[in-house]
Amino acid sequence: MIVGFIGLGIMGKPMSKNLLKAGYSLVVYDHNQDTVKEVAAAGAKAAQSTKEVAEQSDVIITMLPNSPHVKEVALGEGGLVDVAKKGTVLIDMSSIAPLASREIHDALAAKGIAMLDAPVSGGEPKAIDGTLSVMVGGDKALFDKYYDLMKAMAGSVVYTGGIGAGNVTKLANQVIVALNIAAMSEAFTLATKAGVEPELVYQAIRGGLAGSTVLDAKAPMVLDRNFKPGFRIDLHIKDLQNALDTSHGVGSSLPLTAAVMEIMQALRTDGMGDLDHSAIARFYEKAAKVEIKK
Repeated sequence: MIVGFIGLGIMGKPMSKNLLKAGYSLVVYDHNQDTVKEVAAAGAKAAQSTKEVAEQSDVIITMLPNSPHVKEVALGEGGLVDVAKKGTVLIDMSSIAPLASREIHDALAAKGIAMLDAPVSGGEPKAIDGTLSVMVGGDKALFDKYYDLMKAMAGSVVYTGGIGAGNVTKLANQVIVALNIAAMSEAFTLATKAGVEPELVYQAIRGGLAGSTVLDAKAPMVLDRNFKPGFRIDLHIKDLQNALDTSHGVGSSLPLTAAVMEIMQALRTDGMGDLDHSAIARFYEKAAKVEIKK
């Protein structure tokens, strides 16, 4: 089986390298040719276009920023819909709008190309160590066939329903993550303003009901003043916009999500869109005129 991989950014590059470590034969493409060369040096075959990937691959993984990018690769001029062989499978591991996943699936299916939507959670650290959580929508038999391929990049791979269900699950995940970081930021700002060391607050609460994976991943970053992006605010804004758009389409109100979206938009306006989403804390710090640190 030859695996094509399109999109070698913060997440895609380590994911592709983990597939190589697992013994898969890989053909890779990205607009950034330096990244392509890096992954090729690790054992992949470099391609110069989406067309080259499609011509050589049995299954193609895409890891791209948003819906328009996936639609361009899949349905645009010279895209998979035109150049991929009948029987090819697309596993889109990008985080995009569920309706876009369904649109792409239906257009590809008409040409004999199958598709799973399989967005991931865990950010760059888990992409590097191969412990991502993958949420998969599509045909269950197709999921079963490619489970091992996805598991080579992940700690868990869970089937969530028909096409688009993976991205609905990812939106739910992103809502919970964003609200957790905002809640943590509020709490640590309160502690700091009240004269209690936030590091001690963190250690006291992390083993109780307030403890969470989000808290353990992001509290140390804030306390260390480390906002190097594992997952950028700009990308979280994209996910929350998809969540809000989907919620409006299905009639589900997301008032807390909308509030955190406005916090992130304010941070982007202040030039912090490229920072890690743990920088939500900086919105609260600015309002309270304090700094959360050890």
